[in-house]
Amino acid sequence: MSRKKIIIRILLILIGLIAIVAVYFFFTMPQWKAFYLASAGGVLILNLAFAIFFINRNFKD
Repeated sequence: MSRKKIIIRILLILIGLIAIVAVYFFFTMPQWKAFYLASAGGVLILNLAFAIFFINRNFKD
């Protein structure tokens, strides 16, 4: 498996884990903390999605 596919797979797993944790905290914490943590998780997911986009575009095998 190429390095590009390994990196993208790891980033996708991180996105999934962050999404699961953000949803868990959204339903279990007080409202203001849940909103803050869900927003922070959303920013991290967006950042990793940009990383995947640019890796697909610029990574050379």
